Amino acid sequence: MKPLLIMLIAAGGLLGTFLRYKITASPLLFGSLPVNVLIVNIVGSFILGLFSVMSQQWSLDQKYALLIAIGFCGSLTTMSSFALETSNLFESRQLGLVGINILTNVGLSIGAIFGGKALMTVIFQGL
Repeated sequence: MKPLLIMLIAAGGLLGTFLRYKITASPLLFGSLPVNVLIVNIVGSFILGLFSVMSQQWSLDQKYALLIAIGFCGSLTTMSSFALETSNLFESRQLGLVGINILTNVGLSIGAIFGGKALMTVIFQGL
């Protein structure tokens, strides 16, 4: 892999990691349900939805996907923290919250992808 491509992934990753850290630094709870990871997963998915339409409409070079999709969104969103939070809820026998955590993280993240794509499609149709 070319050094420039590695630098693009690293730059996007650094920005995404920093933003995730800032969002998850102070735990937010909705009752007993942790929502910090949910927030970063939804935000990252929404941005990825926006970017996917932008990259098609503008025929962006693959290097932008390395920067935004893989670097930034990949480091902003977090499957491992979502899995850890879910296992912690399971171990504390909060089975209802396990289900809610799974459904909200997966469902709202997928919804955010569709929402980002829809918003960008509307914007491009207006141009």
